[in-house]
Amino acid sequence: MDFTPTEGQLDLAALTGEVCAKLVTADRLRELDTTASRTGAGRFDEPLWAALAETGVLSAALPEDVGGNGLGALEQCAVLRELGKVVAAVPYLWSVVVGAGTLARFGSEQQREWARRAGTGSAVLSAALIEEFNYRPEAPATVAAETPDGWRLTGAKITVPYAERAARLLVSAQVAGSPAVFLVDPAAEGVRITAQQVVDLGAESIVEFSEAPAELVGSAEAAENGATVLDWLLTRAWFGLSAQQLGTLERALDLVAGYAREREQFGKAIGSFQAVAQRLADAYIDVQGLRLAVTQAAWRLAEDLPAAEAVHTAKFWAADAGHRVAHTVVHIHGGVGIDRDHIVHNYFTAAKHNEFALGGATDHLRALGALLADPA
Repeated sequence: MDFTPTEGQLDLAALTGEVCAKLVTADRLRELDTTASRTGAGRFDEPLWAALAETGVLSAALPEDVGGNGLGALEQCAVLRELGKVVAAVPYLWSVVVGAGTLARFGSEQQREWARRAGTGSAVLSAALIEEFNYRPEAPATVAAETPDGWRLTGAKITVPYAERAARLLVSAQVAGSPAVFLVDPAAEGVRITAQQVVDLGAESIVEFSEAPAELVGSAEAAENGATVLDWLLTRAWFGLSAQQLGTLERALDLVAGYAREREQFGKAIGSFQAVAQRLADAYIDVQGLRLAVTQAAWRLAEDLPAAEAVHTAKFWAADAGHRVAHTVVHIHGGVGIDRDHIVHNYFTAAKHNEFALGGATDHLRALGALLADPA
């Protein structure tokens, strides 16, 4: 494994960081929170999204045949970390990494055009992957059936990011008991979108399908093709969430370390107190562990090596360490740490959102155990 950053990583990180530094401020985050609370529509930073498209950040890591620069997972990781550092309210992960990436690799020529449009920022893509069935086995799963008029989807997905702004959704569904991925127009008949309120006021929705028209992603000839597409999509989603969480925790640790150096109690900086220093040291170790796990996963994906074990390891660290670091940041800040007008609140809720999205430790350990028992 090579830890040396690529030129593309360094350039993209610098460009993304520069764009974010100009447009994402504490005041801007408060404005987005206020608007989301008032309208219930969820946070979305349109000026930032437009700037990322205009500077070429969105398309940089997409394949060249859909208008990208042919970069890969390492470079996407660099962008995701920078966006995580400013808790940016933009759908880079879902529209570009997951949506455009999946369609560029498995989609038909017509579907690949959506990948191109996502790279220019002219269209937003999203992925509908989670359903109540994941938590309540008695709940019905999303299913698809082929009819004379094409594929039709029935079911419901929860916490679908940016669904109200998406031009197309990639939806996982069961076809005769086997997994598949479909492309759905959220404005089509049979699709209903209802906004949800989540911990960080992100733009997430419940999406219900009732005989909704859909296009199969990938070849229908190979029975195992649907599982391949879904596995690729989920792997990139977990990796992307982990990389984004890394950026959020890196910046949160910087904030709390600075506060511990400046805040004084009994005539001394609170960072000099043993209990505080120990919490900071543990948080530092957590962030370093997550950085190693994410970097290893990104490198294996970039090298087209088996990466499932590495991604699951990063996924576990992102959720587990994210919980500890988020609470450390709030606790050391004391009363201001729970003030909704303080910047720390945004990092706490972002870290908790990522933790919830990545899942509990039991699922991670079960998945890792299965991989170690059967690497194939």
